Order: sequence, then C-alpha cells, then structure tokens
Amino acid sequence: MKAYVFPGQGAQFVGMGKDLYESSALAKELFEKANDILGYRITDIMFNGTDEDLRQTKVTQPAVYLHSIISALCLGDEFKPEMTAGHSLGEFSALVAAGALSFEDGLKLVYARAMAMQKACEATPSTMAAIIALPDEKVEEICAQVSAEGEVCVPANYNCPGQIVISGSLPGVEKACELMKAAGAKRALPLKVGGAFHSPLMEPAKVELEEAIHATKIHTPHCPVYQNVDALPHTDPEEIKRNLIAQLTASVRWTQSVKNMVADGATDFTECGPGAVLQGLIKKIDNTVSAHGIQ
Repeated sequence: MKAYVFPGQGAQFVGMGKDLYESSALAKELFEKANDILGYRITDIMFNGTDEDLRQTKVTQPAVYLHSIISALCLGDEFKPEMTAGHSLGEFSALVAAGALSFEDGLKLVYARAMAMQKACEATPSTMAAIIALPDEKVEEICAQVSAEGEVCVPANYNCPGQIVISGSLPGVEKACELMKAAGAKRALPLKVGGAFHSPLMEPAKVELEEAIHATKIHTPHCPVYQNVDALPHTDPEEIKRNLIAQLTASVRWTQSVKNMVADGATDFTECGPGAVLQGLIKKIDNTVSAHGIQ
C-alpha cells in the first residue's frame, strides 16, 4: 500500500517551491491563492528571502505546508494515497491530502497555529533538545524526574528508535540534558527553536487554536490519517478535530505511527515537501519498506 507523509517545521529552505511555481500552472494558482489568504506575498520570502526571514514563525509553518501540499497536488492522477501521516505541522498537509480539509482551510489553520504558538513561546522562555542513543524508557524516566522537581520537561517527538526530542522550560531541559548524558546518551543537543513545542507550555496556544479548529469544516477523509497523538488511523471528523487540538501539548508519536502504518500494509512511503528528514527516519524505523521523495 502507498503511504504519503509530510514533514514539519525545520525542513524549510530558501528557494523552496520556486521550481513548482515556474513549471506548473496549478502550483502558481495555489501559491497566488495563498498570498491572497495570508495578506502578504509569502512566495517572495520562500523563493528569494533570507534564512532569517524564513525562520519567522508566521512564515515557516505556512511555507512548509504550502510546499508540501502543493508538491502532492501537482502529482495529479498519480496522487492516490491509501494512508497519510504528517510530522507535527505536517499533519495538516496529511489531512488536506486525504480530503479531510480544503487547501484554503488547511492554510488558515496552519497560520492560526503558527501565530498562537509564537505568542505562547514569547510568554514563557522555553526550548527543546534532541537526545541520541538512549532508550525511550530512560528518556521518559528522566523527564518525569525533572518534572517532579518542579520544572517542565517532557518527551516531545518520538522520531525513530534512539532519537527523541524533549521539550520544556529552559532549566528543565538543561537539567535533563545533563542527566541524559550521565545515563549514557551519545548526544543531548539543544535545538534552535522558539519554544517548547508539544509540551504543557503550549497550553495557551492550544486554547486559541481550539476555537479555530471547531469553526472549521472537517470532512470524512478518503483514506485513514495516522495522527500524532495516538499513532492510530482516523477517519471520523470529530476524532480528527480532538486529536488536532490535543497535538499542540502532546507528544508526536512518529515511530509508533510508522510502525502502525507498516503493520496495516504500508510498503511504499512517499515524502511530499522540503527535505528528506522523514525518509531517513522511516528507514531507521523499518528498513524493509521503500521510503523516497516525489519521483
């Protein structure tokens, strides 16, 4: 079975989407529609801006969304997903790809999410860190220990076996990194991010986004969408809404999602969007399946 997957924030690069815009009438139409919806020419920043411009939250999330979903839609009749999933932000692209959200509504929600997350990040200084080569259970144990001492620290992204990203307050993540290294982690790398995504510190953003999600029409998708919060396939619009809201403060269960997709018959994974991060993670999760970009 064919699965299509969509990357999250961090995959962006200057020039992303320019080739699509110049070579496809459909892509050009969708990019221009996005410029109108957002009220500024995001294409100018995507195609010709600076890395710093592209790192602005109000730009990064819609930019990755646009590149991802337009890449998929430009496949035309070839694009027939039997299941979809997206990493964090990528879940919105996955929902559009599966027909649960319209292109326009997906973009509006992504922009609302980006602005809400930016506000939450500014309200409380916080961060994330990648923990390499430590068992999931040990990472969870250390996060629980740090949290019990009064700081916020949680596993945020289960990316692949031996790679978990933690998220929380600045002192919490710093303390956890020390303990992870002492416990045998090969590396504990602070990430250059604006805040503690997928942690309780995103609660204000969750409240703000909840209103926007409830006001948006979500349709029954054409195929199952494996959502981050529980790594399970969903087709019920109300369940999809609840999971989208919960996603902001919950862990991204990517390892579990891929394993479940494979167990349910996925043999071919196509990553739609900038970069190749998900392809690498999928191969580490299960090296028996095919994982590639758009061919």
